[in-house]
Parts: sequence; C-alpha cells; structure tokens
Amino acid sequence: MTTRIGVLGFGLRSSLAAYAHQPDAGSRVVAVADPDPARRRAAGEQLGDGVALLPDLDTLLEQDLDAVLVLTPDHRHEEHALRTLERGVPTFVEKPLAITTDGADRILEQARRTGTRLYVGHNMRHMPVVRALRDAVLVGRVGEVKAVWCRHFVSTGGDYYFKDWHADRTRTTGLLLQKGAHDLDVIHWLAGGYTTRAQAMGTLAVYGGIADRRDNADRQMPDWYSVDTWPPTSQRELAPVLDVEDLSMANLALDNGVLASYQQCHFTPDYWRSYTVIGTEGRLENFGDGPDATVALWDRRSDTYRAEPDAVLPLRSGAGGHGGADPLLVAEFLRFARDGGPTDTSPVAARQAVAAGVAATTSLRSGGAVVDVPALDPGLTAYFAAGQVAPTGA
Repeated sequence: MTTRIGVLGFGLRSSLAAYAHQPDAGSRVVAVADPDPARRRAAGEQLGDGVALLPDLDTLLEQDLDAVLVLTPDHRHEEHALRTLERGVPTFVEKPLAITTDGADRILEQARRTGTRLYVGHNMRHMPVVRALRDAVLVGRVGEVKAVWCRHFVSTGGDYYFKDWHADRTRTTGLLLQKGAHDLDVIHWLAGGYTTRAQAMGTLAVYGGIADRRDNADRQMPDWYSVDTWPPTSQRELAPVLDVEDLSMANLALDNGVLASYQQCHFTPDYWRSYTVIGTEGRLENFGDGPDATVALWDRRSDTYRAEPDAVLPLRSGAGGHGGADPLLVAEFLRFARDGGPTDTSPVAARQAVAAGVAATTSLRSGGAVVDVPALDPGLTAYFAAGQVAPTGA
C-alpha cells in the first residue's frame, strides 16, 4: 500500500519532500500546498506530474492523506500542526516544534487528545557525527557524563538568518531557539537529561550596524547566498526588521546534574559545530560535522596538551542532506506514520529544546538572570514515553 503524503510549505526544507516522494518504495507526495505560486511551480517541476498544487492548508486537508510534512516558517508551526493533528493525519513538524514553550505544549496536548501521531524533524539525531558521540556515551567510553559543551560557528549567518523572517523575533523568538534548537536537543541527548535552568548573554554585534536593508519576501536564500561575501560587514540587503542576536552564549543546568554550555556566532569564517562531552573517565570531541568529520576520545591522563587522541571513533556514512541524516529522518517518520513504534526523535525532547531556548533567550534579554524552565505536564511525558499510546482505561 502506498503512503499518500501532503506537504505544507515548499521553501528551504523542501528537499525533505523529495526524500518522501519515493513511489517505487511505497510513498508518494500527492499534494503540496504553498501560498506562493512560484513555490508551487517549483514543487511541480521537482516532484513531477500527478502532484496536486494547492494554495493553502484548507485545500490540502481536503485531500486523502496518510501523512503530512509541516515545513512552514517557524511561527506557523503551532497553528498548522494543531490543525493537521485535529484532522487525524500523522504529522511531521520541522524543528523547532514551536517558538514558545506554551505553543509546544499545546501541540503535544493536541496530539494526545486526538491520538494522532506526532513527529518532530530533529534530523541531527541521525547525523553520523552525533550518532558516534551518542554511541560512545551509551557504551561508557567516557564514564558518567558530567558536562557537555557546544560551540557553533556559523559562517552562513548573514545569508541564512539576517535577510528574511528569521531576523524578526516575532517569528523565531531568537536564534538561540531557532538555530539552537538543534544543538540544545543534541546536548540533552548526549547528557541524558533536560535543562531546568538557563542563563545567557548575547548581542547584535555585527549585523545591526549594517544600514543597507531590503524586503526580501520576493526571494529565497539561494537567490542571495554567496561564500564570496566577506567580511561579514560587507553584507547588504539585510531584513528591514532585524532584532535577533548574532552572538550568544548560554549556560544550562540539567535535571540530572549535568552542566552544559552553548555558544553561537553568526559571523565566523567557517561553519561547523564542535561538541565536547566530558565524563568521569574521559573526553569526547568532534572535529568537523560533515561526512569527513572525526570524533576523538581522550581517556588517559597526561600533564600536557596531546593533539593525538587515544582513539578515533568510526563514523557511519550515508548519502543525502546533513551527512545522510535527512533521508533517514524522513524514512523514520514514514515508518512511524504507518506503523507506530519507537523513534530516535522525540516530541518531548523537541519541546524541551524549545523550552531551553526560550529560557535562555529570556535570560539574555533580561540582563543574564537565571531563568527556570517550566515543567512539562507529567501526563504528556508519560503518553509520549509510551510511544504515543494512551494508557489502558484512559
């Protein structure tokens, strides 16, 4: 039986639709909805004849669908997910789940109330470098984890986040949430716990000083992206509304005693994430986060700097976006939409990444005060821990 898929939004994450559209493997995108005629045309060109090209969610929900991908801008995730879940269609929501903690909680509650399967697109859980770090932690290569650090160097920041809706905090909350949700989720996954308190500082250090602005609603990021734009101060045609930070640093206390930190800079010359995991018996660190990345382990004491680690851990390889993570992500969602069962991603973890990002951003904008993360309803935690199956008699 073919899984019939609808796609809502055909923008920067439209590549996920291509991974879902595998007629020979039993899945087919049958409808794409986007208010932009140019994006609907692009969907038709990429996915071929037989795909209904629709203007909005109302018409999409009139189709006979087995699953839907919500790939709209962040501030629309909550609205759109609530409607697809209400209709009873298994739903993939691109990360972040929502731009507020309350919004994420409403989505989880809607999934529980309706019994509709919910999946969140945290693709980094399928990235080879993250899997190697996680596997090493699980088998005890560093003992008991006590600290996780992440430095995120974002050379693409000026192009990816400061020329369109990403620069408007009403649509993202901020980049500690929008961009950081990936890394916060990975930090939680590696640490085995969730953030309970956050403290952060940040500023609009570079891009706020660029006066050249343009409303880029008629374009998409590939239209202006260029690695030749350097230094960052040479960027032009930035978004009219630009009120998110391009430099931020967060300290996190997790519920299992692990301490974590996350640094994010959007005007570096290189683009990659550096994770460090420190335990009672060793230290892990990745170098690069793409197909050619390495994960190094130090587990012998020394009294000097040692460039050579005690072990280099093997990485799985795969074809497709994000080191092969994107096709694995979509395949897992489609299997879950059809059959249920365990997944490597987690709606609760997605909520906790949002909650940590919101708390850190609140701290950042209130002078660095420590901000508590609101606890999640234990009933929701239990429901998703049980695989989105209501307890007997509930």
